[in-house]
Amino acid sequence: MQLARVIGNVVCTVKNESLRGRKILIVQNLSEDLEPVGSPLVALDAIGAGVGELVFWCRGKEAAFPFKRDATPTDCTIVGIVDSDSHIYKKER
Repeated sequence: MQLARVIGNVVCTVKNESLRGRKILIVQNLSEDLEPVGSPLVALDAIGAGVGELVFWCRGKEAAFPFKRDATPTDCTIVGIVDSDSHIYKKER
């Protein structure tokens, strides 16, 4: 799992049938200092996250596990919301 910040929504006019009713979000990976790293990713939301929230996401076959492995085509899924970033160690510069 990795930390990311939700930075946007994805709107689809045509979806795979198993994605109907599911929210798709854009997430930005974060470093250990909560700084943006790399390019944003598209992630399927399994927990009701929203724009601006700090989240955990997973990748690979595990990304489909929150959906009871029901042939949901996802390789990146948001699996948790971090309530507070105050406990995350930030390096002093």
